[in-house]
This record gives sequence, structure tokens and C-alpha cells, in this order.
Amino acid sequence: MKSIILNEPGDFDLIDKNFDLELASNEVLMKVHRIGICGTDLHAYEGNQPFFSYPRILGHELGLEVVEIGDEVSNVKVGEKCTIEPYKTPNPSDQAVRRGKTNCAENISVFGVHEDGGMREYFKYPSKYVHRSEKLSYEQLALVEPLCIGCHGVNRAQVSEDDNVVVVGVGPIGLSTIQFAKATGAKVVALEMDANRIKFCRDELNIECVNAGSANVESDIRKCFDGDLPTIVLDATGNPKSMTKAFEYVAHGGILVFIGLFQGDLTFHDPYFHKKELTLMSSRNALPTDFDQVIRDIEEGKIDTNPWITHRAKFDRMIDHFDDWLLPESKVIKAMVEL
Repeated sequence: MKSIILNEPGDFDLIDKNFDLELASNEVLMKVHRIGICGTDLHAYEGNQPFFSYPRILGHELGLEVVEIGDEVSNVKVGEKCTIEPYKTPNPSDQAVRRGKTNCAENISVFGVHEDGGMREYFKYPSKYVHRSEKLSYEQLALVEPLCIGCHGVNRAQVSEDDNVVVVGVGPIGLSTIQFAKATGAKVVALEMDANRIKFCRDELNIECVNAGSANVESDIRKCFDGDLPTIVLDATGNPKSMTKAFEYVAHGGILVFIGLFQGDLTFHDPYFHKKELTLMSSRNALPTDFDQVIRDIEEGKIDTNPWITHRAKFDRMIDHFDDWLLPESKVIKAMVEL
């Protein structure tokens, strides 16, 4: 079985690896058709991904085909298209799991991060984490997981049509956050420094995008909201300077959600935080209900996946393209690997 393994930062190998086809009663054998390249994969390649060890087979944004099922599997059938929740919770007594928060379990194991992922021809997976669709293509299914990250952040903040929303950072996670915030009926504005991504927001998503490099960011944001500040700010950058600055953009009584993360400490001025009576949240991964919502919304045409995929590569050639995908001038929104 062909697999791509990241031996250490900057060092991929395409290898043939033995694979045991025998299934447990609750498992599904998957054939991989599409692999979306995630920021996690890029960070792991660069050597700055938290909670990560090498060597590792990456890949958790997946469009899959069911090729065999265990004796007790009833939620999917052979031949169906599907994707997976990559957040496995092996300990059902975990406190967060008991409370339904499987996205942030203390003993979570993320496929392609804490354990080998989907950059291979086949893998086995517990059926309870599998989500099928009769309508979506393999490429759309590979986009479900990153869309779920934005969906979960929007759901965490309980965004409604009465809100003014600013999404900071227009990478893939920021784009997914924008799409689900827009779907609530809220007025949504993006905040971004990169000129290409500002243009992408305006041309492809039809939303206003404030230049984060402006000397008058707050006043530029207020112009978008008729003089008001956003009631909700969702920061998808994982950049400490951006995350610290985001406190300034939230209206009094508003909510700030950090979807992106970085390896380090974040500080803020407490009197300023209290003066506004802000609510500060983090958002990690996604819930099973988020996967159901995202698949349903794409199937019903509420979420458009057409603008997302900007770069493609065949599985056998992915290693040749990976360094280019890291370059800002390549203008990657989402790279997709085809098997």
C-alpha cells in the first residue's frame, strides 16, 4: 500500500507499507480518493505544529469510499461515499466526553496528528466516526472537516442575524467561518492583510474585507457597520499579535472567539477586558452535529464549495508540489491531492 510519511520537518517519503486488511466488527475499510491539505499539515511540515510527533502519516481532510465493513457496522454500506470525524475519543469515561464535548476530550487522538492519518491508499476506521453522503463528491467530502471548524466556531458564539461579525484571517478556516456566519443572516466583514485574499473575499464571497495593515482599522470596521463595532469577533489567524489586537475590535458586551492557536502565551490588559465585559472563548475541532450540519448545508446548496480548491496534485506527485504550497505567491486557498 502506498503511503506518504513525514519523517521529520521538511522530509516526506513515498513508501510501500504492509497493511493488515482484517477488520474488527465495528470498523470500516476506506479507500482514499481525495486528501485536502490543511494548515495542520503545513505547520507539521515546517516543524511548528503543537501536539505533534514524528514520523507521521498526515491527512485528515478526506473524501472516501467504503470498500468493506465489519459485522456490526450498520451506518454505512459498501460503495458509499463518506468522510470521517478525525477526533477519536478512546476513553468514554473522559469528563468532556461524558458531557458531549468530544471535540476537546482530555485524551483525544486526532487522526493525522496524534496517530497516522489518511495520506495512504487505504485505512481502517471505527464506523461511529464515519459520515456518509449520497450527493456530495469526493472533493466536497474532503472539504467537510475544515468547514466544520468554522461552523463550530460560529455555533460556539451563537451568531444570529442580529449580530455584526468580524472574521479575522482569511485562510481556509477563516473562509469557512465567514460562510457559516453569513448563513445565519448576520452582517459579516473580514479582516485580512494579504491583498490576494482580500480580493478573493470580495470577488468570491461577496463580502467587504478591511485591510488589517491599515492605520485606521477600527474606524474602517466602524464604517462597515454604520459606526458600530462588531458584536462578535472570530479570530482564525493563530497569530499572537492579531489575537491580542482583536480585543480592541469587539463592541462593549461582545464576544471574542479564538479559533486559531499558536505555541505560546497570550496576554491582555485586564481593565480593558473588564470595562467591555467581554466574553472570551476558544473553539477547538468540531462536534458530530457540526459534521451533520455541514454535509446537509452543502447538499442543500447553502454552502458553496466551488471557490475553495485552487491547487491540485496527484498522490504520487504531492511531495514535488508541497514546498510551493507554502509560498504566499502561490496563492493557495486549498490544495487537493487526488488518488
